[in-house]
Amino acid sequence: MSIEVFNESGAGVNEESLVDVARYALSRMDVHPAAELSIHLVDEDTIADLHLRWLELPGPTDVMSFPMDELTPGAGRPDAAAPGPAMLGDIVLCPDFARAQATRAGHPLSHELVLLTVHGVLHLLGYDHVEPAEERRMFALQNGLLADWYDDIDRRGVDFPDKPLTPGAFPSAADRARLDEPGDGPGAGGGPR
Repeated sequence: MSIEVFNESGAGVNEESLVDVARYALSRMDVHPAAELSIHLVDEDTIADLHLRWLELPGPTDVMSFPMDELTPGAGRPDAAAPGPAMLGDIVLCPDFARAQATRAGHPLSHELVLLTVHGVLHLLGYDHVEPAEERRMFALQNGLLADWYDDIDRRGVDFPDKPLTPGAFPSAADRARLDEPGDGPGAGGGPR
């Protein structure tokens, strides 16, 4: 798999971990090994502009996904036929926005960014969280992939901090929504996703 990272955010980020978690998630989802993906790290002004332009939502957010090719229906799902090689698209992450979310959730920025990368990968594969059933399925899959990635780090020889054990480390959609609510302290957030 070809996964490129473009860090235009000015933030020091473990880019190798983003590539590794994306590759792991795509592999577990049976995506063709020749698939391509780009991960862009941007500042809050840039993601706020993208958020407004593409989703008509004001303010910055943590992650956005931009699928490139139309995959066959169900591509990336365990019960689907494996698609051929494709440019999956782009994931855009905002480390500054994610840093505040990580603080509110009680885990490090490094974990928040790998979580958001898996979330972005799932969106590129056609998963969404608009309807309650879709939301439960997507977040369960996201958390399962992320937990398995952590459990498999040693075998793959990846240098990354241990799996966080804080309650917000493997969140439900409701947990994530609370990070976006105005207020102070854990569980309080500051903007749309």
